[in-house]
Amino acid sequence: MEATGAAVSAFSTASSSSPAAPIHGRLLASPAAWRSARTLPPRAVASSRATVLVSNPPPPPLPPTPAPAAVAPSKVDRSGRFCSPRAARELALMISYAACLEGADVVRLFDRRISARREPGYVFDKACVVNYNHMSFGGGPLEVGTEEEAEKLMSQNEKDSANEAEVLSAPPKLVYNNFVLRLAREILVAVASGWDKHVDIINKITPQNWKDEPVARILELCILHIAMAEMTSKGTPHKIVINEAVDLAKRFCDGGAPRVINGCLRTFVKDHMNIDTSQPAPAESKA
Repeated sequence: MEATGAAVSAFSTASSSSPAAPIHGRLLASPAAWRSARTLPPRAVASSRATVLVSNPPPPPLPPTPAPAAVAPSKVDRSGRFCSPRAARELALMISYAACLEGADVVRLFDRRISARREPGYVFDKACVVNYNHMSFGGGPLEVGTEEEAEKLMSQNEKDSANEAEVLSAPPKLVYNNFVLRLAREILVAVASGWDKHVDIINKITPQNWKDEPVARILELCILHIAMAEMTSKGTPHKIVINEAVDLAKRFCDGGAPRVINGCLRTFVKDHMNIDTSQPAPAESKA
């Protein structure tokens, strides 16, 4: 398990008391259905950090490699807390993931997490929020020419990963402003109220291999639940929701998950919401 996986696990450990377990029958029937099944460790979540490879043998001399682009600053308010809809969706995903591991109600878990007391002596560095990047996605391996370049990139990866873990495991009130906390809770209320209905739809639109291994797809399934709930209950334009869901999958899932989630949600919009997918949607802040 690498960086982002460690961050998600840190969050779920702080929020839950029992690990993930498989269920039989309906796909991810409800978070409570995980309580009575046998124990399995959660799936290692793909890191948002790219692998660094060193060319062997060393390539001929090349022009100096340009410095990596500066990390885009996260959207924060004057209090130094996240204030964007993307942060709310990310928080909702973390809560949903932890609720499935614990077998808890997502809204009650959110309220418990918000009201939890801080550990004695805990101090959160707000610089972590400023340095956090909601748009840091994975990709193919990065190839460099020398060990020195590889060590430099790997060192930066480790710093960014530690920063992500610190942010995602911190008490939410220290990281998110009231707008984000309110929006995240509204999304989770919609997730809980539409869960049973969306389970049936998810079983129809997801590929068979996801149905065969629901434990290994907790994050992906939570992303689908969140997106469907937001489209049906919050009225957010479907193109915005789909783009946000795909970006969440790029950050926290692996392999072809973003492509599958994109296809599943487009099928959901077309076949179950009767929406004209050809109409453009208004833009939304990505920060």
